[in-house]
Amino acid sequence: MGTGAGDADATDCRTVRVTYRRANERLVEAELDRVPVDEVAGGLPVREFRWYRGQKHYSGWYHASTTGRMVAYESRLELARILIADFAGDIVEIAAQPFQLVGSDGTRIRRHVPDLFLVHAGGLVTVVDVKSPSRMKDPKVIAQFDWTRQVCSRRGWVYETWSGAEPAVVENVRFLAGYRRRNLVETSLIARVLDAAVDQPTIGGVEAALAGHHSCEIVRPVVLHLVWSGQLVTDLCAPLNRASRIRVAA
Repeated sequence: MGTGAGDADATDCRTVRVTYRRANERLVEAELDRVPVDEVAGGLPVREFRWYRGQKHYSGWYHASTTGRMVAYESRLELARILIADFAGDIVEIAAQPFQLVGSDGTRIRRHVPDLFLVHAGGLVTVVDVKSPSRMKDPKVIAQFDWTRQVCSRRGWVYETWSGAEPAVVENVRFLAGYRRRNLVETSLIARVLDAAVDQPTIGGVEAALAGHHSCEIVRPVVLHLVWSGQLVTDLCAPLNRASRIRVAA
């Protein structure tokens, strides 16, 4: 697709309509430049999810620690992107299937529901489309991406297409997500674990330092929760184990 004046007019905020669903389940339609970010971020998926026997995609709901709310996903690839967003320290809102965009690309009327809507701590918004690597070169998919990117740019939003990340990173984040809930770990040990991590450079070292008073089975979940929450930092490109090096976040 070109980027001339005709394309700019086709993706003008005033010519693109957005339909989203508020938290009270009410559907709302507005011009793109009038869409309230907070209502979209705190809303419900704009389309209904259906589960049926034999479906090709793995769908479900994920409880995001970032928001304390459930986020829907339609595939394991979407779930992986949600996990990474929930793990990221600068994301404050996560919404799935946040709205439907309707507008002209100059030759046709397009309708598209992006997969994710991410709001960063500084107010930046990232709209994400998740596609399997095998579909990333499909001309129809590329055309849809190009149009959506132009629409988001007009609104001042970042647009991202995502087909996966380093497998070790995804698996580590998926594993750490099991320790994301603060109320499921021994929070009274958080200060002691952080103190131990100042002098102990590995997960096993922290466990050993506290072994005289607390078992590994109690200490390790606290360590992993602190890695999830960003209070401890480690290399996620290698499998996590007792030898994994950790440090207290700056």
